[in-house]
Amino acid sequence: MIHRSSGSDRRFLTYPAIHPCVSVSPLTLLNSLIDLGGDICGYKPKFFAVNKRNARETFRQIANLLLFLQEIRDTASDLPDPVILSLSELHLALQKIRYLLEDCTRDGARAWMLVNSDRVANQFRILIRGLATGLDVFPLSTINLSNEAKDLVELIIRQIRKAAFEPDPEDREAMKDLMRILNHFEEGNAPDPIKIRRILDHLGIRKWSSCNKEVKFLDSELGTEFCNGEKRRELELLSSLIGFMSYCRCVIFDTVDFESQHLNGQYNSSSTGEGFKGINVDDLKCPISLEMMSDPVTLSSGHTYDRCSILKWLRSGNATCPKTGEKLINTELVPNLVLKRMIQQYCAENGTPVAVSRGKNRDISRSAMAGSLAEEGAVKILTAFLINKLVNGSDAEMNKAAFEIRVLTKSSIFNRSCLVESGTVPHLLKLLLSKDSNTQENSIAALLNLSKHSKGKGVIVENGGLDSIIHVLRTGLKLEAQQQAAAALFYLASVEKNRALIGENPEAIPGLVKLVKNENHCCKRNALVAISGLVIHPGNHWRILASGVVPLLLNLLTNSERGDLVTNSVAILATLAEKIDGTVAILRRGGLRLLVETLNTTTSETAKEHCVSMLLALCVNGGRDVVARLVKNPSLMRSLYSQLSEGTSRASKKAGAIIKILHQFYENNSPSASVTPVLQQERFVHVW
Repeated sequence: MIHRSSGSDRRFLTYPAIHPCVSVSPLTLLNSLIDLGGDICGYKPKFFAVNKRNARETFRQIANLLLFLQEIRDTASDLPDPVILSLSELHLALQKIRYLLEDCTRDGARAWMLVNSDRVANQFRILIRGLATGLDVFPLSTINLSNEAKDLVELIIRQIRKAAFEPDPEDREAMKDLMRILNHFEEGNAPDPIKIRRILDHLGIRKWSSCNKEVKFLDSELGTEFCNGEKRRELELLSSLIGFMSYCRCVIFDTVDFESQHLNGQYNSSSTGEGFKGINVDDLKCPISLEMMSDPVTLSSGHTYDRCSILKWLRSGNATCPKTGEKLINTELVPNLVLKRMIQQYCAENGTPVAVSRGKNRDISRSAMAGSLAEEGAVKILTAFLINKLVNGSDAEMNKAAFEIRVLTKSSIFNRSCLVESGTVPHLLKLLLSKDSNTQENSIAALLNLSKHSKGKGVIVENGGLDSIIHVLRTGLKLEAQQQAAAALFYLASVEKNRALIGENPEAIPGLVKLVKNENHCCKRNALVAISGLVIHPGNHWRILASGVVPLLLNLLTNSERGDLVTNSVAILATLAEKIDGTVAILRRGGLRLLVETLNTTTSETAKEHCVSMLLALCVNGGRDVVARLVKNPSLMRSLYSQLSEGTSRASKKAGAIIKILHQFYENNSPSASVTPVLQQERFVHVW
């Protein structure tokens, strides 16, 4: 009966209450009301950063209301319809009050509650006075209640109407102080730390991790509101608060308490959470755009697409499901909230910016520029503070500064740009030679994030960063530092000239291959993606073959249970197979059989595309012998025809080319008894 909220199922400061079922029994309704009241009173011992007085008044009135409801349950047996209707309205109001209290006590939302304190006080007023209105019209005369119960109802109504439900004076003072500090940031001036601490004390934010939660919550709200162009002022305020809390996190708190344990190297920024062990990342991508979905919606066919992609499909006059060709019963788009939360969690755990809808309201400035003048000023002042610590600080202060840069640059392109342009990179590169393993790890992790920035790549290379990063790759003090160095090489290799420079370093490719041999999944994955970036450069082809990586890649196809390792392995093998020496190396290690098995069993569309590309290259370079062996495989044609109808455009085209080669071979060799006529299956397959 009670609809409980997990906090992530609804928007912040919204109250999606629903009326009880019309046919609900009176006893069930009363029990649910009493449970709701108990839930509300359960918030009493929790910390309220703002609106403390209004919360106390609410608890007092709900406690009185519970006494009234309990007497109804204990004394009244048959309740007339008007009473049930009134109780249903009370149920609706109590649901909304519980949502409001849930938001008031939400960990990480305290700064946002402060700037919304007037709005929240108004909600307390509306919802509690709504209770009074409901009790005022309650048909007391229709049920047998004691005079004490009736007097209690009148007392509740009088007290509610007498209560002011205004914002606390302390909240207003804290709000004024906060606005003054934001103005300081806009003017490029560092605020008084004493005044900052006064605000933080008012909000109960007394440690680094609490500040970090505030930043994460504000960023999630910013992402949710981003495409709403009508809330420009709200977006600017959210951005300003992110700048304020980021500044507090770095400058005000000297000690990092380890809820997210970066500083002592106990946090692995490349790891994927437990919830993603059995999930194929391709399932988080839109089947139309092949990109991570930002707003997944489900069609009547049961298949899910990104909203902007499927709308474009439907508006083009299509009335079918793009994936199955099935005619749609209706074109209703149902938001897939579970998948959306899963995508957000995946992006958060992997340091990937949450995808932004590509609709007409998209504005890349959210990530490329600061969202407000206050945020811009706060980050610039903070950047100067961190550089000073990198240059003049103690060993511990240097480590913390590198750590803070690591956190700041994890998902914000503006923060990366500001830190790159202010000259942070050379100082971080020097720390890669540190004898302290945590300092080295935090520095390479920060450089990894900066290597994702277009200017950051150039600055790293110009300052001799390639050799320093490869040094960490080979001799890093911790395994985490080595795998982050591999990831940094991947991003640097996205620039064509850097691929040649990295490949020419005699330690780079052997260092990556060494990580592929490691049992750690993140080591393997980061090394593989780096190799996949380097193999594109023709000059690195022979170096990668000479490193002995081919048998390692083929072994991963056989023994790896992780889909991303299989996908990355076949991607590298497909590129190597484009040249004859690569084809020879793959065939000599039994790669043809493993390739067909992978194509038949993998669920990743990307991996299938690479398999088809590799098969075509093997057919072209391997000639008649390879084709003869493929023709004899009875399972291959089924997979190839599947790619014709369901694969990507590239996979479909290449699958068609392979089928044509196999057909020609079979027709030219049809009298031979040694060839199994698998191609006869063709007449049973419908090609779309």
